[in-house]
Amino acid sequence: MSRSTYELGLGLTDEHVALAESVRAFAERTITTAQVREALEARVEAKLPPFWSALAGQDLLGLHAPAEQGGSDAGLLTLAVALEALGRTVAPGPFVPTALTIAVLAAADTKIGIEVLPALIDGSRTGAVALGDPLNATRDEDGYRVSGATDAVIGGEHADVLLLPVRVDGDVRWLVVEKSDVRTTAQDSIDLLRRSARIDVDDVHVGADRLLDSIAEERIRSIAAVVLGAEAIGVMSWCVSTAAEYAKTRIQFGRPIGQFQGVKHKCARMGIALEQARAVLWDAASAIDKGDATADYAADIAAVIVPDAAVECAQDCIQVHGGIGFTWEHDAHLYYRRALAIRSVLGTREERAGRVADRALAGVTRASELELPDEAAALRTQVAAELAPLVELDEDDQLIALGDGGWVQPHLPKPYGRSASPLEQIVIAQEVKTAGIAMPQLLMGGWAVQAVVAHGTEQQKRDLAVPTLQGELVWCQLFSEPGAGSDLASLTTKAEKVDGGWKVTGQKIWTTVAQFADWAMLIARTDTSKPKHQGITYFVLDMSTPGVTVRPLREMTGSALFNEVFLDEVFIPDENVVGEVDDGWNVARTTLAGERVALSQKMEAYATDKDLLQFAQGRDLSPMARHRLGELVAESQAIDVIGARVVLKQLSGIDVGTTSSVGKLLGMQLGQSIAEFVVAELGAAGAVSIPGQPSDKAMEQLIAGRATTIYGGTTEVQLNVIGERMLGLPRDAA
Repeated sequence: MSRSTYELGLGLTDEHVALAESVRAFAERTITTAQVREALEARVEAKLPPFWSALAGQDLLGLHAPAEQGGSDAGLLTLAVALEALGRTVAPGPFVPTALTIAVLAAADTKIGIEVLPALIDGSRTGAVALGDPLNATRDEDGYRVSGATDAVIGGEHADVLLLPVRVDGDVRWLVVEKSDVRTTAQDSIDLLRRSARIDVDDVHVGADRLLDSIAEERIRSIAAVVLGAEAIGVMSWCVSTAAEYAKTRIQFGRPIGQFQGVKHKCARMGIALEQARAVLWDAASAIDKGDATADYAADIAAVIVPDAAVECAQDCIQVHGGIGFTWEHDAHLYYRRALAIRSVLGTREERAGRVADRALAGVTRASELELPDEAAALRTQVAAELAPLVELDEDDQLIALGDGGWVQPHLPKPYGRSASPLEQIVIAQEVKTAGIAMPQLLMGGWAVQAVVAHGTEQQKRDLAVPTLQGELVWCQLFSEPGAGSDLASLTTKAEKVDGGWKVTGQKIWTTVAQFADWAMLIARTDTSKPKHQGITYFVLDMSTPGVTVRPLREMTGSALFNEVFLDEVFIPDENVVGEVDDGWNVARTTLAGERVALSQKMEAYATDKDLLQFAQGRDLSPMARHRLGELVAESQAIDVIGARVVLKQLSGIDVGTTSSVGKLLGMQLGQSIAEFVVAELGAAGAVSIPGQPSDKAMEQLIAGRATTIYGGTTEVQLNVIGERMLGLPRDAA
């Protein structure tokens, strides 16, 4: 089966993509279905699976450990890349528990870790980390007396080395103990391929040198969220691709089930969840590798999103498969069980979301800063020098200079833009912000310029593109129609050829700022005998032309941003055709948008995380409300990271079309969710304006936000696009 772009995994660099492919290929060759099934049916779990020597021989266990400790010094993110690929096999055995043990010991950087690590890294010994409640520890002459029990230790039954949490002087720390020092009891585990165990410790003496006192509790839990989360993403990846493949091939009622919108949307939601989970896990692993001060915050966010997303993806995979997905013979339940086991040891959702809420309300923030290649420095110096003279200009002259210099749409070819590469676009955006320069708000003009520059005549470029880039012209878009909406192929507005031009008759709707626009982009049917997507022509229309009537549409907010536009035998001269006659569909679709780099995918005009935290500061939120606040903050951070990953993919030349759509869809939904949360928490103040309460803004954001999942293609249309383009699901039946 060929690899889709979404299947490439966590990594963005060539090295990480190659590693993921290598591990995945190795796992598919080495970890056979027969071995997995044999482990499933075994009544007693083997300490090591048949493939252990081959797997340990790949030198993956020590990927993240420092070289001086016997590892490859590649970092936690590199391990996560490998774990995602390995996680697709739902492999039995102690690989992940041992990798987690190595990660914790390497981060603690203690003498006992240095002693224990080599045997763990070469696979001759195995390890496990307990993440439950701490045991009791009291000091004695040269160490600690430890008593207590902890449940659900993944891989604990056969682990040679155990890391157990203990409470010491009010703090939780971990002790390194040998299997011979404790009593392990296999438990009836939901994960049948990698069982968990109860560890009992009965007044055991543990030397002081075995205490990991140099690493905080939150960092160990952060490392666990990344290591176990990476495997959970592997589970998600398998579930998404398996469900999508089944939806393509399973025929029901005479067509593939993936053609039914309910199934297509479910699969698309799975793909969205996978991209969201990858983004936050990638961010957390990267932050820990860099020693970022907000690394634990990033890991908390990953812990909120990834475990639950994995469980839900596995559930949806079973649902898509229907009855066959509920059978013992199908592997879907094995992935579901693995996801449930991982989620359970990372704590309750309330605990995980509560940590995010606490940090966010305490003022902790995490900016999604881009690590640009070395050549960005020279570009930055050049761009800053060219922008410097513009800062001193008055507003009108500055707008002209910005347009003439190609700064407004730098991705466009010269002289309208700067033929800027993705890297140069990023640097320009950053330097414009640093210089405090206000760019003209082109609104729909941005789309018009792209179409005119890509397909227009030299006169159209001179008369329309240039003044638009200088901020002189306001545009609207006459695409949608009452009977067509965003289904442009069904448009009925007609353009009939007359001497010197065209007579256009029809009605357009949902036209933003048409009442203020100087010009419009218009598509109309010029040949009714051709198939739907053909016979359409793209025009530019002077909105002052006789026969154009604009009627504002009052929205549910009470304002009138949208309009309906009536065209009554409106004459458009031949020179206002953009591109070729009857080729307007391609003009409308191919407008260079794919070459443009956008640094944010949030809808700042609507409710944001800033509004959320401003509202919550100082309020006595209930535990349930704090839980929901933590979820919303995590979702907001995920959108920021998805945006950063989109940009980094563009820098690498990777197609980002569907990933960008994921970020936009999540961004639209986030604004609605935040506004709904605030209004619900206001109680009575959410229904009426009360002095001293943020009622007016909250109510306005709530009402206005309903439009975000409608215009520009409804959520349902976007899910169709994601399902078809990301997952390769069949298009709707004609």
